[in-house]
Amino acid sequence: MNERPSTNVIRPSGCPGLLRVVQALDGGICRIKLDGGSIRADQADAVAAAAEGFAGGVIEATNRGNLQIRGIGPRHGALIEQLLAAGLGPRTPAGDDVRNLMLSPSAGIDRQMLVDTRPLAARILVTLQTHERFHELSAKFAVQLDGGEAMAMLEHHHDLWLSALVCDGEPWLAFGLAGSPLDEPAGRVPLAQGHALVVAVLEQFLERARPDQTRMRHLLSEVPLDDFIAQLARRVPLQSCTGWQRDASIDGLHLGAHPQRDDRVYVGAAAPLGRLDAVMLRGAARLAREQGDASLRFTPWQSLLLPNVRREDADQVLARLEELGLLCSVDQPLAQLIACTGSSGCGKALANTKADARQLAELLQRQGRILKIHLSGCPRSCAAAHIAPATLLAVAPGRYDLYFRDATLPGFGALQAHNLTIEVLGHWLDARPRSPLDA
Repeated sequence: MNERPSTNVIRPSGCPGLLRVVQALDGGICRIKLDGGSIRADQADAVAAAAEGFAGGVIEATNRGNLQIRGIGPRHGALIEQLLAAGLGPRTPAGDDVRNLMLSPSAGIDRQMLVDTRPLAARILVTLQTHERFHELSAKFAVQLDGGEAMAMLEHHHDLWLSALVCDGEPWLAFGLAGSPLDEPAGRVPLAQGHALVVAVLEQFLERARPDQTRMRHLLSEVPLDDFIAQLARRVPLQSCTGWQRDASIDGLHLGAHPQRDDRVYVGAAAPLGRLDAVMLRGAARLAREQGDASLRFTPWQSLLLPNVRREDADQVLARLEELGLLCSVDQPLAQLIACTGSSGCGKALANTKADARQLAELLQRQGRILKIHLSGCPRSCAAAHIAPATLLAVAPGRYDLYFRDATLPGFGALQAHNLTIEVLGHWLDARPRSPLDA
């Protein structure tokens, strides 16, 4: 598992991985994919040490529950070796890119869950990495496995999604293609057939897609969904799932202390604008050892969880996380803002989104408002895998167009205002006391 990879199995791509460091304005980027978003405390220490020793110390929590190290210098080979030694690598070098399976951060401990998805997830992850044909999948091709948890990111679109339901007392998985569990499912299978379904969908995709059709949506733009499902049913017995709808997730469960299925709690804290440093990560790992189960879970909201904390210790854990500079309450304006890397680290960004987001948070703090806003330095929307309630799209340094999400419109939604500075946005908000931005 920790073998030093041969360079001839690491394909060229603009997506960083553990074994492929991609260059940016601020240095190299290494993406560490975490199984189910989970990492042991000792592994978190190894990431912190690698960020300090071989990079600029910046660690990012991603919107798929993974970690990135930024600002990597010329000794990136030594950084990779250190992370492999910590057990953070893929089972096979060619399998690194395809470890794209997202679970709920509260898988196995969520009070609302219908199924513990972790055993099935472990099987799928092994297959993704060891099935040689699957190494042909795009580094962006992604699968979601949802156990019905109260805390689940349901707005990210995936090439294949699976969501638990119970029918006549038995566990099933509804599934769909090129969408999310909020969509109408394409069918359902018994939980025991979940692994077979994933294998069948991916094999059929690779058989039918042209090289330029890297995502499921590309294939389905030419192949009717009914045709794909009919062929799939020849491989795996399917049943219809008409009328099923996924229960909504509960907002804000990734921050603060929340009860688990047992008598313990998990404690959540957000990395400000998705950014951690080695001190933060090492401090959270120490807390996980002292007060939890020596593990951390990272979330699609760019936050982390400490699971299995005793109820009587929750307040102390929250206080110590806040001392580290993490955000533990939905009432903190900065905890509701999303910002991409911005022009300080990305050549495509037109504005310093991180600095502008902090300025916006200070403005909102003075106004006493909590708003959900996404700042994007360019139209690629790297920081948000879903359309936020409101988006500030950079048009020049310090200037943004403001969009409100509108399901009837493509992209970021409906344009509300053009060429705003952060200060002018403050006046604009004052003139409109309530809006779709308000959390």
